[in-house]
Amino acid sequence: MEIRYLLGGEDPPRLAFSVGRRVGTAVARNRVRRRLRAVMRDVATSAPERLPSGDYLIRVRPGAAEADTGRLRGDAEAALERIRRRRESA
Repeated sequence: MEIRYLLGGEDPPRLAFSVGRRVGTAVARNRVRRRLRAVMRDVATSAPERLPSGDYLIRVRPGAAEADTGRLRGDAEAALERIRRRRESA
């Protein structure tokens, strides 16, 4: 999973998901998108500082259809942590 981030103002965070055909069938792609939406909502409500205001593009890699929700959550949290560290160092 790859997350691109654009710094935002005071607006709430906005998320967009890019799930290509290489991930699987339409059913598999929609399932991944729903699971990621739930993961990101959970991350945002449990610790709002992890998901600062801005625009996020979440690009899903082909292996995501077979990954369980725990793995997706771990990947999302790791990517958000990298974004947070980059923002602090800038």
